[in-house]
Formats: sequence, structure tokens, C-alpha cells
Amino acid sequence: MEILTPKDLKEKFDDPWIAPYQKVLTMVDGDLVEIVEYHPCLSGSHWIVHQYQRTSELILKSYRDGNKHVFLTKVGKIPLELKASINAAGIEEVSVENDEVKVVHAGLAGAGVGAAMCRGMAQGVKRVELYDVGGGSKLGKAAVVTPKMEKLVLGVDDTDTKDEGATWTMAHNMGMELAKQGFQYLDHLIVQLYPHNPHKTQNCVSIALTFAINPGERDKIVEKARKILKENTLSEKTSIAVLDGLKIPPELKAYAERAKKSMISVEEAEEIARKVGVELIEVTGSQGKIGALAALGLYDDVDEAVKVYY
Repeated sequence: MEILTPKDLKEKFDDPWIAPYQKVLTMVDGDLVEIVEYHPCLSGSHWIVHQYQRTSELILKSYRDGNKHVFLTKVGKIPLELKASINAAGIEEVSVENDEVKVVHAGLAGAGVGAAMCRGMAQGVKRVELYDVGGGSKLGKAAVVTPKMEKLVLGVDDTDTKDEGATWTMAHNMGMELAKQGFQYLDHLIVQLYPHNPHKTQNCVSIALTFAINPGERDKIVEKARKILKENTLSEKTSIAVLDGLKIPPELKAYAERAKKSMISVEEAEEIARKVGVELIEVTGSQGKIGALAALGLYDDVDEAVKVYY
């Protein structure tokens, strides 16, 4: 075994058959770990997602969005049964120790190159434990070690008026501003709510913004988000909802689905938030709590989030 930093890898393997990943992040919630990787290719990353899900029993859920692929895994170790073309690559082990996450990847031929060197050169990687280099017809295997992070999702609603504004863009700009301040802005999702709501501005949507944060940063980013919205919102009804961790409580998902199909009161939203442990923050008013909370329940389901129920 050889232990190498991303810098070491780049110096040692300056080869035309290596394409470094852009970034690797790992978020932990108990015995669950979410791995977010930015692949060097766009749709080429879909092959990785397909093969990993087929091969790795540790992977509970996976999906691709552009060149970003996401794996929700459990902590543990299950040996891989690799077979060319059929089960060509996967995750053999996921472990968390103190402030680090170690993920052991293995793959055949080119998939092994990705498992070891390509991931190891990415931003966010601390070091790689290189077991087998891979390439050609050989096995590649390496443990990628990254900092332990946490997931935070912010639901936002009611920032515009009948005359001006747009919640989806204001929320995105808030995410970009937080990214400039050092937070990892991962995703932005528009959630379609009840179209016959008489209080709506027009399209009736709310927004979920997803972040990877370092332990201890939670209150800091929430307060910064509140200040940004306070300074820029055009509405007197703006609110934020805050979901910590990788799990969406079933009651929250059910609430979000109901908010797409019917009217819900502020009091109902507050009661659900108390039950599931979600913090609601009035930025300029309470009406936005309804949609902000609903956005959290569907932030990981793009297809359901955008559906319209008449």
C-alpha cells in the first residue's frame, strides 16, 4: 500500500490516460454516508452510477445530475465480486473515524483507474491509500479519504410580490453568495405547490437549497442565509425551513405531498415542523413557512417535486 496526497498523485501519474475528478465530498449522518462526486465527464458519469449500483451492496441509492453523481451508502464492508462489463466497479468499504471518511473503491481496467488515481486527484480529497494502480486489464483499488461533513437543506418561500421578484432566482443567488463565503452549495430544487392557492404570487413554487457543511458550521450558515434574505426579499411573508442530516422523516414527505394538492395553514406547518425537528425561521413573516417546509420534504425527488396536481 502507498499513501499519496492529490499533489503526490498528480506528480507521480502525469499520464494522458488519467482524467482527475473535479471534487469529492462526503456527508455523514449516523451510519449513513452520502458521497458526492464531480466526474471529469458529463454523461460518461452515468456508466459509473449504473455499475456502482449493480456491484455495491453498500449503496442504498444513487443518481446522476450532469457530471455530479451521488451515492447514499451505509457504513460497512462487503467484498465485491467484480466481473468485466457486468460488475466492473464499485464500493467495497465505507468507514468513518473521527473527522474522516474512508471509501474503498475497486474496478477493472479503466474503472480501476477511476477508482484510484482519478478520484484521488480531486479537490476535497485528503489522501489516497493506493492498493492497486489499475489500467489495461488490471484491477485498480484505492481508499479515498475525505473530511467528514454534514448535510444541510434550506427551504425558502415567499420572497417576491405581485409586481416584481422571483423566489427561485433569489434563493439561487443566496446559495451562490454562501458559496463565495466558503460553503459547499450542492443543489437547487424548485418544488411545485398547490396551483389553486389564493395567496400565491403566480406559479406557486418554493425552493430547496442543499449544502455540505463542516461540523459546527450549521448555525453560522443559517444566520448568514437569514441575513441575505432579510436584506434582499421583496415580501413581508418570507420564511426559511432548516433540515439537518441525510434523512427525510416520512411525516415531512407526506406533508410536502399534501402541500402540492391542497391548502395548508401556517399552524399546520408549525406543528409538523415541531414533530419532525425542523427549525422554522420567520425572516419577514410567517406565511412562507408553509412552502419552505414543503420544499424540504421533496428536495431529493426531482420528478415528484415538479409535478402539478390540478
